[in-house]
Amino acid sequence: MKALNDLNIFVETARQSSFSQAAHSLDLTPAAVSAAIKRLESQLGFALFVRSTRSLRLTNEGDILLQRTQSALSTIQEGLDQIAQSQGEISGTLNLSAPSDFGRNQLLSWLDEFMELHPNLSINLDLSDGITNLYHRPIDLAIRYGTPPDSNFVALPICRHNTRVICASPEYVQNKPAIVKPSDLLAHQCLCFMLSDTYHNRWTFWRDGNPETVVVKSRLSANDGDVVHRWAVNGRGVAYKSLLDISQDIIDGRLLPLLSEWQSEPCPVYLVCADKRLLNHSTRALHQFLQSKCEQRMRQVKDIMSQRSSLAM
Repeated sequence: MKALNDLNIFVETARQSSFSQAAHSLDLTPAAVSAAIKRLESQLGFALFVRSTRSLRLTNEGDILLQRTQSALSTIQEGLDQIAQSQGEISGTLNLSAPSDFGRNQLLSWLDEFMELHPNLSINLDLSDGITNLYHRPIDLAIRYGTPPDSNFVALPICRHNTRVICASPEYVQNKPAIVKPSDLLAHQCLCFMLSDTYHNRWTFWRDGNPETVVVKSRLSANDGDVVHRWAVNGRGVAYKSLLDISQDIIDGRLLPLLSEWQSEPCPVYLVCADKRLLNHSTRALHQFLQSKCEQRMRQVKDIMSQRSSLAM
């Protein structure tokens, strides 16, 4: 911003035709004004003023630069004023990254509602189960499962108490042996998720503080969480899914939660950004909106699960 400040000093000096008067107008010292003009002249490679003991006038080059500079500075100021005004509004463009399953089955309808509330906002949505590099990609915010390992990230919780849950369709459960303990999963068709080189077939549960891990076998696996989700709804097997992702299916009865007597793995959801300067009025509004939606959905699905558990007893 020093160059921009020097240009402002140049314009005021030309208007006042005096270093001392320009300094007084800008609340600077004459030496500071003189130093700014010298910096500009050194950078530009030509003189801006013809100096004498009694007068100061523009050179031909200085006069040409003044005409262009005044217009440019006016345009820049308009832009700065617009930015300052928009910082108090929910507007502009947000580049948002989200996991495939959560993005398609929960986030899309919520974003529709959010944008209806804020018609001056645009959103670019990138859906991928890969870990988007927030330093190299033009992404403002990313929705992530689990606490981000990079401590330099700003992580805003949107669903702290989300967990993974064993689930299957009513049709699948009706025709297969009961699943009452983790080891029972070994006799079932399990649906597994892959991410990069990691094959997620080690499923861990706890009861009375004691962990139990099973290594399941699967004829069906995918690197897209939404595919695993659809296979489960279509009765192709048992999945170990984020409760938030399948919450509407549980509410509507398309999927049944299993192993309810066992504690499953935590799966908190965060809204992550690489720089706290990206947390403007729009991003904070989106965070609050998504946090509210997630909390509401989790209350609904847990109430349904509690009611069905009571009826089954």
